Amino acid sequence: MKNVTRNFVLTGLLMLGAGSVCAEVVVNYVHPERFSDFPTDQHDRERAFRELTKHFDELGAKLPEGQTLRIDVKDVDLAGREGPKRAVTNLRTYTSLDWPRIDLQFEIKSSGQTVRSGEATLRDMEFSSRSKRYYDGDALRFEKRMLDEWFDAVVLPSERSARR
Repeated sequence: MKNVTRNFVLTGLLMLGAGSVCAEVVVNYVHPERFSDFPTDQHDRERAFRELTKHFDELGAKLPEGQTLRIDVKDVDLAGREGPKRAVTNLRTYTSLDWPRIDLQFEIKSSGQTVRSGEATLRDMEFSSRSKRYYDGDALRFEKRMLDEWFDAVVLPSERSARR
């Protein structure tokens, strides 16, 4: 699993170095084999890691140039429950009792100095009744919305106040 984590970090760094001048984002999945609820199928699992890493990169692009955002994802419990494997992929069923949860630690650095850091346990117990931000075919739509809200409420306000 270390190779998977290293590959995602390297991929993210290469994508950032390919031409943008935005903040650097480093995502580390801490013991992903112990995550509470994550796809069991290897292909689905790798796709979920890629999608989460890509989403963190998109969020990090909102930070000022020269900053580094490090995120250690400590646990993931996806919305819904994975059902039995059908044909090519596993199906997830959603009930209001299986809300998404992500535990993470983050640190933002600028010029080698820590600007902000913290831990968060993100939950969205009303995920099934809220308005949609991502299309229904996005397997991580509930988790992405939850991460968007956390980032906008916790990370960006500190950046705005640090620039004043």
